[in-house]
Amino acid sequence: MRIEVKNLSKRFNREWIFKNLTYQFDKSCVAITGPNGSGKSTLLQILWGQMLPSQGEIAYSLAEQIISIEEVYKHVSIATPYLELVEEFTLTEMVNFHFHFKKSLHAKPTAELLEIFELTHARNKTISNFSSGMRQRLKLGLAFYSDTQALFLDEPTTNLDTKATDWYLHQLNTVIGERLILIASNQAHEYPANAQKLNILDYK
Repeated sequence: MRIEVKNLSKRFNREWIFKNLTYQFDKSCVAITGPNGSGKSTLLQILWGQMLPSQGEIAYSLAEQIISIEEVYKHVSIATPYLELVEEFTLTEMVNFHFHFKKSLHAKPTAELLEIFELTHARNKTISNFSSGMRQRLKLGLAFYSDTQALFLDEPTTNLDTKATDWYLHQLNTVIGERLILIASNQAHEYPANAQKLNILDYK
């Protein structure tokens, strides 16, 4: 999947969050860097189609075929700390619900996915009783194992302990080169050393 932006700008009231960003996101891993509050999450939300820019153009394509903004959601998977889960669902119900709308990568059954997520022990536990770390691991697992062409990760190791962070890095390594990956982060361990880097501060 390719995302091309030209003179992309966003402001809230009179404050410009970023201005005149021209960039081509192709099948690669791009780290969007910058301090907290600098606009990384805002840029991600614009790129996956949740938020409109104040100025500029965005074009989406796949295998040289144009994707309309209304169809972008079919091609992306997302994991963010602010992404909401259905609190009343058990883990098994949440996974089944998610993959009712998104095709599972390699058509893996739910039981196998729970093993990969290392959450089998919690299969009958309701999401409302999950720790913050379990929630984040679930969000990442659902994103990694959705059969999509673009993966958006916002501060992916938030609430993860060392073991879970290692799990995340392993999963990330398995998909690099397979699809477009955009990671918003101010921590270098969250993205590969050879990732392309876009510093949001360069567009202030």
